[in-house]
Amino acid sequence: MLNHLPVIHYKKQLHLSTTQKPKGKIHRLASMLRNYRVYHRYLGLGLGVFLLISSITGLLLGWKKDVDLLQPPTQKGATTDLTQWIPLATMASMATAALDSAQQIQNNAIDRLEARPDKGSVKVLFSEGYWEVQLDGSTGKILSVARRHSDWIEHIHDGSIISDGFKLVSMNVLGLGLLILTLTGVSLWFFPRQIRKLKK
Repeated sequence: MLNHLPVIHYKKQLHLSTTQKPKGKIHRLASMLRNYRVYHRYLGLGLGVFLLISSITGLLLGWKKDVDLLQPPTQKGATTDLTQWIPLATMASMATAALDSAQQIQNNAIDRLEARPDKGSVKVLFSEGYWEVQLDGSTGKILSVARRHSDWIEHIHDGSIISDGFKLVSMNVLGLGLLILTLTGVSLWFFPRQIRKLKK
């Protein structure tokens, strides 16, 4: 009868060690869960304003090709034959004069010219005020003078409306913040399931 006592004692130790392991794991998971919940909450609050701005402006930019108020529709010129087009310098002068005539805006520097060979037209974009003038590529006829609201919306979206440096920092912060929110969000869903399994 005494020979069975060590066996019983060993079984008790084995039972205690096996029950202690899940309890320790549950404790670690619960601790991590509490920490991740705090990280997720405060990071979400901190990024909330940026996410709201980014989502609203992103939705508007998604519609810019379909809503004329956001971005003027591309006009069609007389011909798509580039050999019949007038020089870009001439188009730039005509566009500057057209902006002055239509909006009384002078000395507005040209930011860039965008050619649309398939449409037979050229867009002249100005540095200030987000103005755009569209011309017929072959005749120089003014097809449209309008403001590109999509451009300033895009600058708000990526933060460049403040500065290029702010754009770089804000895009990195937003990207990393979303990554952390995703990881902590998955943890807040996964860890409670693991804890329930261990408790069973």
